[in-house]
Amino acid sequence: MHFEARLDEMPRHLLSLLQSATPETAPAGLSRRSFLKMATASGFALGCYPMLATAQDAAAKAPAGLKPTEQPGAFVQIAKDGTVTVTFNRLEFGQGVQTSLPLILAEELDADWSRVKSANGNNHPAYVDPAFGMHLTGGSNSIAHSYTQYRELGARTRAMLIQAAANQWQVDPASLRTENGNVIGPGGKKLGYGDLADAAMKLPVPEKVTLKDPKNFRLIGKPTGRLDAKAKSTGTQDFGIDTHLPGMLTAVVARPPVFGARVKTIDDTAAKAIKGVKAVLRVPTDRGGEGVAIIATGYWPAKQARDALKLEWDTDGVEKVDSAKMLASYKELAKKQGALKFNDDVSKIATAPHKLNAEFVFPYLAHTPMEPLNCTVAIKGDKAELWMGTQMPGLDGFAAAKTLGLKPENIAVHTQYAGGGFGRRAIATSDYVVEACNVAKAAQTAGLDAPVRTLWSREDDVKGGYYRPMHLHKAEIGFDAQGNILGWDHVIVGQSIVGGTPFESMMVKDGVDITAVEGMKEPYEMPMRLSVHHPKINVPVLWWRSVGSTHTAFVMETLIDEIAQTTKQDPVAYRLKLMGDKHPRHKAALQLAVEKSGYGKKKLPAGRAYGVAVHESFSSVVAYVVEASMKNGQPKLHKVTAGVHCNLAVNPKSVEAQVQGAALMGLSMCLPGAAITLKDGVVEQSNFGDFVVPRITDMPQVAVHIVPSADAPTGMGEPGLPALAPAFANAIARVSGKRWRELPYKNA
Repeated sequence: MHFEARLDEMPRHLLSLLQSATPETAPAGLSRRSFLKMATASGFALGCYPMLATAQDAAAKAPAGLKPTEQPGAFVQIAKDGTVTVTFNRLEFGQGVQTSLPLILAEELDADWSRVKSANGNNHPAYVDPAFGMHLTGGSNSIAHSYTQYRELGARTRAMLIQAAANQWQVDPASLRTENGNVIGPGGKKLGYGDLADAAMKLPVPEKVTLKDPKNFRLIGKPTGRLDAKAKSTGTQDFGIDTHLPGMLTAVVARPPVFGARVKTIDDTAAKAIKGVKAVLRVPTDRGGEGVAIIATGYWPAKQARDALKLEWDTDGVEKVDSAKMLASYKELAKKQGALKFNDDVSKIATAPHKLNAEFVFPYLAHTPMEPLNCTVAIKGDKAELWMGTQMPGLDGFAAAKTLGLKPENIAVHTQYAGGGFGRRAIATSDYVVEACNVAKAAQTAGLDAPVRTLWSREDDVKGGYYRPMHLHKAEIGFDAQGNILGWDHVIVGQSIVGGTPFESMMVKDGVDITAVEGMKEPYEMPMRLSVHHPKINVPVLWWRSVGSTHTAFVMETLIDEIAQTTKQDPVAYRLKLMGDKHPRHKAALQLAVEKSGYGKKKLPAGRAYGVAVHESFSSVVAYVVEASMKNGQPKLHKVTAGVHCNLAVNPKSVEAQVQGAALMGLSMCLPGAAITLKDGVVEQSNFGDFVVPRITDMPQVAVHIVPSADAPTGMGEPGLPALAPAFANAIARVSGKRWRELPYKNA
C-alpha cells in the first residue's frame, strides 16, 4: 500500500487507528471476540480472515503462551554449517526489509552476519503484521512494527541455543555467552550454532527474554550492504514475473478501454490461428467489466494473438471521464464548503493586511513499477497455489479463494520478490489477483489443466487503472506583516481512495477520507478551516507512494514559503518560528539539512537558488534543502541535501537508498508529461514514450543525513517523497519569480 509500500503505501492515521483496534491492543473493555465482530461488521475482516482467526487458534495452542508471530521455529533455520536463514514477514520490493529484518534478528541472536541468509514468508499466520493481525507490507510500517518482534525472535533463539549448550556441557546457562555464531563456555570452549540447532529447537521457547542494551549493538545502526545486492546487480534475482512451473501457460488480457465496459462483439479467428495459442476466453475484469484472455505457450504468441483480436466494446451505461471537464467541475465544487476536517475561526481573513489566494491542480498519477503486474495460479482439485509479489498475501489469498470457490485455508500464496509497487500491489479489490484467478478458472473449464501465469504489459499497467487521485486545492489566507497567519480557509476536491472499500468505515470520518487531508496544517500553528469534497468518478484510484502527502506537502510548503517571501523573512527562520516550542523532530531534521547544505553560508553560482521544505509522513520527518536553476526555460534540480528523523536508523544504508529513491520519485511528479489524463473515458497515455519518468540526466546529487536517535524506529519507505517537489518549486520561485500551482509543471 507506501496499502512502500507506500499500500507502495497506508497513512499514519490508519496505522494509529488500527494499532488501537487490533485484538492485542484493543481499548479497555473490548474483548478479542468483540473486536472480531466489529471488524467483520465493518468489512475489515475481509483482509484479516482467515489469518486473524487462525492466528488466534494457533496462539491458544502455542507453547509458553506465545503467538505464532513470536515462535522462532517459523522464522529461524540454522543449518549444520552454521548458516542462519531468517524468514521475513513482508514483501521485498526494493525497500530493503529482506536485509533489515534479518539484521535485527541476527543482532539479538549474535549470529555471524557473513553466514546469514533470508527467505520469503507467505500467507501463514506467523507472518502477519504483529500490530495489525493481518498480512501487510505498507504504510512504511515493516521495521516500525516488527523491530521488537524480530529482536525477541533472535533473543529467544539465542536463549534456546545457550540452553542446549548448557545441557550438553552440564553447566549453568548463566555461565555461558554467545559470540559470532558460537556459544562460548568455561575455559573458552565453544560450540557452533550449527552443532546445537537440532537440540535447541526441541527445547521449550522462553516467553520472557532480555534484550540487548542498544549501546552494545554490533549490527543495528551500522551501514550494512544488502543481502540481495549481488543477485540484483548481476540480473540473477528472480521476481514474480519470472515464475516458471512445469507445463505452465501464459495469459494476457484484452481489457476494456473504458473502465467497466464489456465485450460487445469478438472476432478471434486470426488470434486462434497464431501458433502457440491454446484458448481465447471471455473473462470478468475489474469494476464489473469484461475482457478477453488469450492463453498461450508464452507471452509473445499471447500478445500477438491479442493484437490480432477484432473487438467491439459496449460502453453504454459507464461514465466516460474527460480530464478537462472533470477539472472544470472540480473548480466549481471548490467554491463551496465541503465536509469539514478543521473548523477554526478564520473570520480575520477579511481584515488581514495581506491576503493570498491560490488554486492548485494535481493530476492522476500511475504507479509504473519496474516489474508490471503478474500472478501465476495453479488449481489442483480443491486447492490452489498462487505466485506473485503481493503486499497483502492474506487478503489476496482470501480473494482468490472466493473467486475460485475454494476454502481460504486451501489457498497457498507464495510471496515472490517484486520489482517495485508504490502501492499498486496492495489493493482492497485484489484486482489483478482476482483477474488471474478468473483466467485460470476459465482455462480449466476449457480443458487446460495447467498453471496459468497472467502477465500485464507496460501499456496494460499505464492504462489499467488504480491511479493516485486527481486533486484540486483552493486556499485563501490572511496574514500580517510579521507573517502571523490570521486565518487559512482551504477546500480540497478529490476522489476518496477508501470509499467503497472495506476500509471506508475506519478511514472516512464525517465524510472526510483521512488519506486526502494527511499533512495539512502540521507542523504549523494557525487557525484553519479545511473542508473536502469526494466526487464519485469512474476512474479507479489507490494510494501512491506517500498517499495524501503527495499533494498536501506541496500545497503547505509552497504557501508557507510564499508567505515568508512576501513578508521578507528567511524561509528557514520563518518555519522554525511557526513551529514554536513544539515539533522537535521537524526542527532537528530541518536544521540538519540546513547545516549540511551550506544554506546561508555558501554562495551559489549565478542563476541558482536554494529551496526549502520539511514534512512528516508515516511518523518520520524529512527536510530538504535543494539547489535549482532555470536551464533553457525549464527548471533544473542540481543538488539535494536531506535531513532525516526516523528515530533509530536500523540500517543507515537502507535509509539513504530510500530517501534517494523517494527524492527521484518526487522529482517525477514535477516533470512535464508525468500526468495521466483521460478523454472520452480512455486513458491517453500508454508507455514511457508518452508518460514521462526521470532519466539519469535528471538525477541531482543527493546527500542524506540522519538525525541520531535511540528511540524505536519509524518508517522510511515513503517519507522521503513529499518534501522534494515543494523544495524544488520554492527554489525556482526565487530564480524565476513565478510560483508553481500545478504539478507536473508545463513546458515553457
